[in-house]
Amino acid sequence: MHETRSGTSPEPGSKGGTFSSLRIRNYRLFATGQVVSNTGTWMQRIAQDWLVLSLTGSSAAVGITTALQFLPMLFLGLYGGVLADRYPKRRLLLLTQAAMGLTGLALAVLTLSGHVQVWHVYLTAFVLGLVTVVDNPARQAFVVEMVGPADLRNAVSLNSANFQSARLVGPAVAGVLITAVGSGWAFLLNGLSFVAPITGLLLMRTAELHKVDRAPRGKGQLREGLRYVAGRPDLVWPIVLVGFIGTFGFNFPIWLTAFVNDVYHAGAGTYGLLNTLMAGGSLVGALLAARRGSSRLRLLVGAALLFGVLEVTAALAPSFWLFAALLVPIGMFGLTINVTANSSVQLGTDPAMRGRVMSLFMMVFMGGTPVGAPLVGWVTDAYGARVGFLAGGAVATLAAVGVGLVLARVGGLRLKVDLRRGHTHVAFVPRQPEPASVPEPAEGLTATA
Repeated sequence: MHETRSGTSPEPGSKGGTFSSLRIRNYRLFATGQVVSNTGTWMQRIAQDWLVLSLTGSSAAVGITTALQFLPMLFLGLYGGVLADRYPKRRLLLLTQAAMGLTGLALAVLTLSGHVQVWHVYLTAFVLGLVTVVDNPARQAFVVEMVGPADLRNAVSLNSANFQSARLVGPAVAGVLITAVGSGWAFLLNGLSFVAPITGLLLMRTAELHKVDRAPRGKGQLREGLRYVAGRPDLVWPIVLVGFIGTFGFNFPIWLTAFVNDVYHAGAGTYGLLNTLMAGGSLVGALLAARRGSSRLRLLVGAALLFGVLEVTAALAPSFWLFAALLVPIGMFGLTINVTANSSVQLGTDPAMRGRVMSLFMMVFMGGTPVGAPLVGWVTDAYGARVGFLAGGAVATLAAVGVGLVLARVGGLRLKVDLRRGHTHVAFVPRQPEPASVPEPAEGLTATA
């Protein structure tokens, strides 16, 4: 399967290997730029969390920083989707990537000059969140313009692998930099790293982008997007599930800083190590997702259930190395949740609605953080790191069970338990047995719940 001159690709659902999207020149430029800026982003995240903890000594303050970064997504995320559907996405990304680079440089100047205060970090986190409102839906929806629908699932997975590869390097480099010369240099390198994605966007061949009709300017586009999703159970329930997990199960900056500082009494290098271990698991999850030919909803629910159970287990781990080892599968299943939900929602959405639907997806996934992060930070400060982590895992587990049962009911399925040797022990099966002559259902809500 080779890319044609027009940039078209095989039919949706076809498999072209783990790295098939990289055949496409525009996507290669995009991916190269993103791996550089993603590395800088992870450096800044680690440095930012550690700087706030150093300035305040409070896990709740780390939670407030995280909340401020995602607060704009909660209130303005859907408007970002309207803009992504209305304007050229490549042009929007040039503006947002430049603005993100400037926020990193501003924080670098404040830190290296010795004038940084915690409110400076809060402010830059909030400004970065405002930019992300437009950047996220534009970047998500731009993927299909680069690769086409046939390679979308693979490209979404490779984007996640790209992000997690950077996560392997960024925290480790940040830990060394913070220990050796301070947080300011991590912020500076992050600001400069955005030169790479801007260059990649400028070098793209616009004639090879897949044409997607843009939504015309008009009233009611926000309500139109919400009505569209409300009528689609196969979109609603994955979004609900990632909302619960994003709000309560993904607060790792709070938990890991608390474990390092209060439970294991270690430093920034250990914090970087734990983030790197989680990134290793996430990278494995992303590469496995890139090999799959489909994004089944039952995979999403199963990954969410295992993710929650593993978080509860890690919270109770008696030793540092067991805790550290459990972060690898937590990262793997967390990434599987993200990729499976992202690709299933994108592929199930009309192209003209994709920006608005993905902005709702990202608003729920990331916008719940302003609600969850301060609450989780307070629980962690009041009752300890273990209780805070356990609570997040428990919510993720209950959400997976609840959404799984709803999807099964909507899809006309029931839970079957078979303890005989050689049989699948737990599975969802149709409520009424189908006649032998009826073919298997097409992949959709019934087949994938």
